Amino acid sequence: MPYKEVKVEKLYYSIGEVARMFDVNTSLIRFWEKEFDIIKPKKNKKGNRLFTKQDIDNFHIIYHLVKEKGMTLKGAKKKMKENKEDTEHNFEIIRSLEQIKEMLTDLVS
Repeated sequence: MPYKEVKVEKLYYSIGEVARMFDVNTSLIRFWEKEFDIIKPKKNKKGNRLFTKQDIDNFHIIYHLVKEKGMTLKGAKKKMKENKEDTEHNFEIIRSLEQIKEMLTDLVS
């Protein structure tokens, strides 16, 4: 049986890692943390923020709504508050379609 490398996910991500994931400044991550109550990082003894996978997923949704769809923060907050499950579901569909598109593009190349 061939060896398959298991993808290891971290439990916590630093604010710098999160900022690099989304290619934004750490100040934007701090700002979104204050604006959206669904983002609740843990803090270590030094006060450094430690973001979970759930926080990252929430950042993905916020990033999609604000940066990709062009919604205002007020609009994104309202959408997340009123219709979070549908918003998450739609985001997952879009993410899956983008991965399929990437795979097909790789096949054509």
